[in-house]
Amino acid sequence: MEKSDIDSFVRDGYLRIEGAFPYELAGEMREILWREMGRDPEDRTTWTQPVVRLGGHAEPPFVAASNTPALHAAFDALIGPGRWAPLMGLGTFPVRFPSSADPGDAGWHIDVSFASDGDDPGDFLGYRANVNSKGRALLALFLLSDVDEKNAPTRIRAGSHLDIARRLEPAGERGITLRELAANDFAESRDRPVHLATGEAGTVYLCHPFLVHAAQPHHGTEPRFIAQPPVYPKVPLSLDRADGDYSPVERAIRLGLGRE
Repeated sequence: MEKSDIDSFVRDGYLRIEGAFPYELAGEMREILWREMGRDPEDRTTWTQPVVRLGGHAEPPFVAASNTPALHAAFDALIGPGRWAPLMGLGTFPVRFPSSADPGDAGWHIDVSFASDGDDPGDFLGYRANVNSKGRALLALFLLSDVDEKNAPTRIRAGSHLDIARRLEPAGERGITLRELAANDFAESRDRPVHLATGEAGTVYLCHPFLVHAAQPHHGTEPRFIAQPPVYPKVPLSLDRADGDYSPVERAIRLGLGRE
C-alpha cells in the first residue's frame, strides 16, 4: 500500500479499495440474500419496503469475499500485522430498494462497539465508543452491487473521525453512548465535506471506527446491496505505545487529539 493511501486514511478516515473481492462473488452473495428476503429480483411488486436488514452470513462466498489477499494486506497496513481478527463471514446487510418512502434510518452516526457495566444490552442507542476504540478496529463497507450516486450510497463526512476523537477523549475508558453522541446531530462534524461510497460490486471502503456516516433514500432503479461488518482488534488499540509503533488507525486518533 502506498504512503499516500495511508496518509489519506489518517486524514480523511477511510480508504477505498477497488476490486477488493471478485465481482462474481458479489452475484453469488446477492442470490443468497434474495432467497433469504423472499423477494423476486425480476418482480418489482415484491419490493415493498425501502430497506430490508439481514443478519450475518458465513457461507463460502461470504467467507471468500472477506478474506482476500487485498483485504488482508489492507488490514495489516491500517491496523497492524497480528493486531486484527480475521472475518468469519459478512453482515449485517441493509438492502435498499428504490422508494419515495422515508427509510427511517438515514441519520448521521458512528458505529458504537460496546456496552458498559450497568448498561441495558438491549438498548442499541446505549452502546458506547471510547477514545481507544474499544472493541472495533475498522468499519468495512462491502459493495455487493454496483452503487452510483442515485443508488443510496453511504454518505461519509471526510475527516469527521478527528472531531469524534476529541469529543470522546474527556469521557475516558467508559466512553459515550450513541444516544449522547447523537444528541447534537454530530454538529462538530457538520462542516466536513461529504463523500459518497460509490463503486462497482467488489469495492470495499475501510472506515475509521469514529467516521461519521449516514444512509440516504434510494432514488435509483436497482436494489443496493452492501455488507457492513466490523473488523475486530485482536489486541486492544493503544494511544501510548512505548515503541511508538502506531497503526494508522491509532495515528488518526492521535492526530485528532493533537498528538501527531
